Amino acid sequence: MVNKKSYKGCKTALMLTGGGARAAYQVGVLKAIASYMPRNHGIPFPIICGTSAGAINATTIACYASCFHLGVRKLEWVWKNLHTSHIYHSTAGKVFGNIIAGFLSNFGAQYATPKSYSLLNNAPLRDLLNEVVDFKRIDINILNDYLSSIAITASSYSCGDSISFYQADKSIEPWQRAKRRGVQCQLNTEHLMASSSIPLIFPPIRINQKHYGDGSVNQLSPLSPPIHLGAERIFMVGVEQPEEESELYNHIINQQKNYPPSVATVAGHLMDTVFAETLNSDLERLKRVNRTVELIDKSKRELQSELRPIDTLLINPSKNFNRIAQQHYGELNWPLRLLLRFMGATQDSESSLTSYILFEQDYCKKLIQVGYQDAMEKEQQIREFLSL
Repeated sequence: MVNKKSYKGCKTALMLTGGGARAAYQVGVLKAIASYMPRNHGIPFPIICGTSAGAINATTIACYASCFHLGVRKLEWVWKNLHTSHIYHSTAGKVFGNIIAGFLSNFGAQYATPKSYSLLNNAPLRDLLNEVVDFKRIDINILNDYLSSIAITASSYSCGDSISFYQADKSIEPWQRAKRRGVQCQLNTEHLMASSSIPLIFPPIRINQKHYGDGSVNQLSPLSPPIHLGAERIFMVGVEQPEEESELYNHIINQQKNYPPSVATVAGHLMDTVFAETLNSDLERLKRVNRTVELIDKSKRELQSELRPIDTLLINPSKNFNRIAQQHYGELNWPLRLLLRFMGATQDSESSLTSYILFEQDYCKKLIQVGYQDAMEKEQQIREFLSL
């Protein structure tokens, strides 16, 4: 069994993808992994990377890297007591007031600072993050060798690059590649706000005179941050949905496909693409690189450091989150249901939009349960990958 402070030489990375409310699933997976390990042990992932809602989970875990069980319990408590009002304004006055204010700002004087347009105002999320995330603990964990590095990825609206803000020891140098780069900094709430700011749904976030949005946008190489931080193994928790097996559900969907897609359907499709498909293509690329590296003679392989084989393990949900969201659709406040209805998203529609913005505790508890069950069913595979 790994000792509490023996992770300094370990190069296993945890990568948590985006997905809005779907990120509750990640908590269930982490909860299962914690159950494999003794209490009071440090985190088995000295390298942590997160994007969008996954960035919030990743940072919370990094703050408690010295005690993995405590970090998971803290994260689970937050998600199980979550309400939509903790993430964005959901009352009628603030929902429609935000939309009207954004529309009217387009008619303001040119010298006036325009208001960033967004469908929803996620100001409550900033208050929640300030309350539950203690960023000072990250430096302490790095100094005490419980944590090697953490990277939070956001998308720059100024240059279109994928920017990975990272905090690490001095051995990690900033990197720059085509359309992506790593920027060393002291992480704070604004980096998490930027990484989780879904375009059009939430407003852009300003950091150092530049505006940023959800890190999943323009993230052509999601595996880049953990690789640049030195990972040799990457454990990933995604949100890609399984193929639907229900004949009745497929019949309903096929009927709906005879009609033009609604705004909500298009928005859900775009979010599915942003949060899942780029990771799959990057994994295919990594497998090709691994096969190429295997063809290189071992003696010559040791002379270069840029190419190295990297093992990966991806855990995706076994249940369809869209169907689960349909069961909890009525938990949304009526202004949000009206707004979704206006966009074409109803309780029985095929749009996945609802599953991303339904931050209600019963829905989140269900996703945590699914994640826990999925990881427990793959316990042996996960144990072998993480050497637990």
